[in-house]
Amino acid sequence: MDAPYAKIEPVHAGISRLLARNPSPYTYTGTQTYIVGDDDAVIVVDPGPDLDEHIEAILDGIGERELVAISCTHTHRDHSPGAAPLKARTGAPIIGCAPLALEAVGPRADASFDDQYSPDRVLQDGESLKAGSVTMTAVATPGHTSNHLCFAVGDALITGDHVMGWSTTVVVPPDGDMRAYLDSLEKLRKREDSIYFPAHGPPVERPQRLVRHLIGHRLSREKQIMKRLEAGDRDIQTIVLNCYPGLDPRLRPAAGGSVHAHLVDLAQRGLVEETEDGWKTIA
Repeated sequence: MDAPYAKIEPVHAGISRLLARNPSPYTYTGTQTYIVGDDDAVIVVDPGPDLDEHIEAILDGIGERELVAISCTHTHRDHSPGAAPLKARTGAPIIGCAPLALEAVGPRADASFDDQYSPDRVLQDGESLKAGSVTMTAVATPGHTSNHLCFAVGDALITGDHVMGWSTTVVVPPDGDMRAYLDSLEKLRKREDSIYFPAHGPPVERPQRLVRHLIGHRLSREKQIMKRLEAGDRDIQTIVLNCYPGLDPRLRPAAGGSVHAHLVDLAQRGLVEETEDGWKTIA
């Protein structure tokens, strides 16, 4: 399903990938870096963690071609730290998502924010970069993080963590926003991309079908949470235990983050409230 570590693999017209050696319960086999372009010039998307082996593999993959830009989908530490050493080695500008670093970073160490990320330019929704004959266009997809971008290349979409090929996306407040995430999924549903290349997991070859499934899954989870509140659950930990039976204990904090994101969205819509006794539905 995934490229071997530190070895470049062509996956689509104008797109190759490299797999970083940072596997975990949250990154699957590791972070996939994409090299976008032609025989003359390229863009590196999500240079990943600052691992010497991975940075060297990216440089080998670029070869003698011009590196036009280093672009990140978002600034979690499994995606963007490699940008700074790659810029230092090549002189290429960092052009991609906006900088974002929060102290309250959610439940997992490998998803903490990269506070060293410093772009030379921030790409806006619909703005494009050229790498030789290949055009890459930013598609703003807030939700997993507020600064998340996907990148369209021809009929393909590099989706970062917004849509993954092996797992649902973690959405954790304060920056993760469930309503924004659902809106971004709806935005992708209306597009006509033929294949997705996520940062983790295999390519998604029927993307609109998966997006519809993800939207349905989130709406189903919302109903499930409402039923647990109506049954008397008052805290996030109890809701997680009842909504995610058999879940790997290592993943419970992330599940709790997503439940929290749903509760925040429900509260904003006037359906639930947080009281001294915990979360409750509003009659």
